[in-house]
Amino acid sequence: MTFTRHVLRVAGWLLTPLVAWAASFIGAWIGALVSGGAKSTTTTFTVTAIFGGVFALVSAWAWLRYLRHHPRLQHTLEVAPDGTPLAAIEETPTENAP
Repeated sequence: MTFTRHVLRVAGWLLTPLVAWAASFIGAWIGALVSGGAKSTTTTFTVTAIFGGVFALVSAWAWLRYLRHHPRLQHTLEVAPDGTPLAAIEETPTENAP
């Protein structure tokens, strides 16, 4: 049971980059559709990259905002309100501690 819990927790930590990654692909696809009729490949590439980047940034912002406003989700994923895993910010004992 604890193995499954740890796997789900790590998957939860990876949701933010996964959401941004998926949104960037959707944005790039929409950008390619929008710029499909352009005569210049540079224009097509630029529009596709801009759409992908904007979609990734907006989705990451929206996901983190959603995470900040839902304490139960924070508890479930064991993350801080800013999305940082609690395991990464917990104090580790030092060797020189009295």
